[in-house]
Amino acid sequence: MAKVSTNISIDADIKKQAQELFAELGMDLSTAINVFLRQALRQHSIPFEITADVPNDETLRAIENARNGVGLSKDFHSVAELMEDLYADD
Repeated sequence: MAKVSTNISIDADIKKQAQELFAELGMDLSTAINVFLRQALRQHSIPFEITADVPNDETLRAIENARNGVGLSKDFHSVAELMEDLYADD
């Protein structure tokens, strides 16, 4: 397989940290990028989950409510008990 060179812009500090990490793993930056690209091709996606660092307001409220026991369902000891409560006229 023929190799080609590609130029990409990387933050200098991120590049340095990545090179140090990959050296600990026994590879250089070029090899690590090739590993990433091959995994992306195998999975037909980015090979890891990408998420926002901070949950949105709705998620933060749900987390807080769960921690405080707000809005949680009661305990059921059987499916029949759950179904009875589900179909009860409140």
